Amino acid sequence: MRPDDEEAFREFVASRMPALRKLAFVTCGDWHAAEDAVANALAKLYPRWGRLERPELYAQTMVFRAAIDETRRPWWRRERSAGDRIPEVAQADPAAATDERLRVRSALLAVPKGQRAVLVLRFYLGMTAEDAADVLGVRAATVRSQTARGLANLRAALAAGGVVVDDTAEHGGRADAGAGDGGSGGVRVATTALHR
Repeated sequence: MRPDDEEAFREFVASRMPALRKLAFVTCGDWHAAEDAVANALAKLYPRWGRLERPELYAQTMVFRAAIDETRRPWWRRERSAGDRIPEVAQADPAAATDERLRVRSALLAVPKGQRAVLVLRFYLGMTAEDAADVLGVRAATVRSQTARGLANLRAALAAGGVVVDDTAEHGGRADAGAGDGGSGGVRVATTALHR
């Protein structure tokens, strides 16, 4: 690798590491697995760096797939730390933003993996249906249908968790304003909570 490319790669990693870690965590739900996924993806990205036209999209794709692979590995099911036996107790935080973020994360984890992946790519990372389709290796129509199903499941999970999603407030009182993209106003509110 040329010195210029190596420096560009270092700058990319330094600037994008937090976003890549968040993507991996939102995908797999475990910080340790997310760290491993990002490290594995960056190790594979390094030798290809000089040949990439869109390194950001390529890195996001690799991190997303590596995070999914981390949860599929056999050791993931067998090897558990002693801390995993201790049940997680959800406690309300006095800070409303943190409490909301926890409820949104819990609701997002209740959505099936494929739909959750589409929602993360579309609304958390702001990708178009076409870009998300490239990352997932499916057609854009599949991404749109999974978006609609995922939004319905996310809304149901949010409602079950006590989060009220009011689409009309997002669109100036028009309930149908978001219908073209699956009525995603409430999800934008939810993903904003994840970004905090």
